[in-house]
Amino acid sequence: MKKIALCLIALLMGFAVVEAKVGVSVTVYNQDLALVRDARTMNFEKGVGEVLFKDVASQIDQTSVHFGANGVALLEQNYDYDLVSPEKLLQKYVDQEIEVITENGDAVRGTLLTSSGNTIVIQGSDGSLRTLLAESTREIRYPKLPEGLITRPTLRWLVNTSASGDKETEVSYLTGGMSWRADYVMVIDESNKADLGAWVTVNNNCGASFMDAKLKLIAGEVHRARQPQPVFMPFEERAMAMDGAGKQFTEKSFFEYHLYTLERPTDLLNNQTKQVSLFPNTEIQTKRIYEFDWQRKDNRVGVSLEFQNAESNGLGMPLPAGTVRVFQEDTDGSQEFIGEDNIEHTPRDEKVRVMIGEAFDIAVERVQTDYRQISNRVTEQDIEVKIRNHKKEAVTVVVIDHAWGDWEIIRSTIPMRKVSAHKFEFDAPAEPDKEVVLKYTIRNS
Repeated sequence: MKKIALCLIALLMGFAVVEAKVGVSVTVYNQDLALVRDARTMNFEKGVGEVLFKDVASQIDQTSVHFGANGVALLEQNYDYDLVSPEKLLQKYVDQEIEVITENGDAVRGTLLTSSGNTIVIQGSDGSLRTLLAESTREIRYPKLPEGLITRPTLRWLVNTSASGDKETEVSYLTGGMSWRADYVMVIDESNKADLGAWVTVNNNCGASFMDAKLKLIAGEVHRARQPQPVFMPFEERAMAMDGAGKQFTEKSFFEYHLYTLERPTDLLNNQTKQVSLFPNTEIQTKRIYEFDWQRKDNRVGVSLEFQNAESNGLGMPLPAGTVRVFQEDTDGSQEFIGEDNIEHTPRDEKVRVMIGEAFDIAVERVQTDYRQISNRVTEQDIEVKIRNHKKEAVTVVVIDHAWGDWEIIRSTIPMRKVSAHKFEFDAPAEPDKEVVLKYTIRNS
């Protein structure tokens, strides 16, 4: 409810535990998942007692919590996530006494009977009823925080401690609400040389902030038996933070995945999108690919950029899946956006192909010029593909076609290349302002 200020007089009752942060590490996966390892120094009393571990993620998978502290046995665990809000306070105080301060300064005391929408109903000590509107309410005062409401998501443990004193406690858990992706920026010139930079984009909407955290990223598809049921928090405006250039991540193989570790601590704030440079900008050589696949693009030629992920080409680091956005420099020095594409996880020494768009100055036509029934089982079809290149330079258009069953190309004007059981290609050279005609015959039997 708008204009309602909360006056909380009493604090949450519980077993007081003095604690100090030791360190936190966060490993983020591609699948809306993160592993949090939080180490703290906590003071425990000997015997059986209750302790609180606050500031955990609100989307925690409580079944994944692992607790470790020497001489402390965990007997019971509860996850408390019923957080304080104006609506929750009103719900908890039904049939209890509250005080409402109106806009003109009047104090209305009485028993809260109900709250609905923008109105609340209060019964005074004399039995009279008053309905108050939210817009006429300046403040609601409550004598104490109701039992069961907390200010931050909290793990509540029942523990048995062998001896009193400070102990280093480490808690790890899985949480939803965190993910990461790679974002690449490529700027090419007319010679197809490119300046390639990469950013890691981390989204934190898990309901907790992690200060001075050690950040690790896992690239790969991790199988999970089930997904945790998230507890969604109220929406807050998201912030974006960017972290400087330079080589900041180290990479290594980890099981069947790849692990990227940021070599310095960083802050991961709740409802924040953070970008960190994955590797410094590097110059690579790309190749422009023109393809015509009539089953995918009718009479249109697609344009892609292809490059080798190799040390000899300025790379050689396993590239995590992400979006590549491509720009080209204009003669005035400006950079214009020319296309973008998603790439999969790419090992080193493999090719990367980025689909940019469609060629404006290359026209193509494909027609079936003849079809013959040679026998009950054998047919033949003649195909003709005309390519007209209106560019100032010569290009090679890869003409792609598909066939099923038992097939063969019995004749063609350009050599055929068989790619798979159902796919074959032709490399058709097209000179400037000229037409090239590709003819071939497919026999099916």
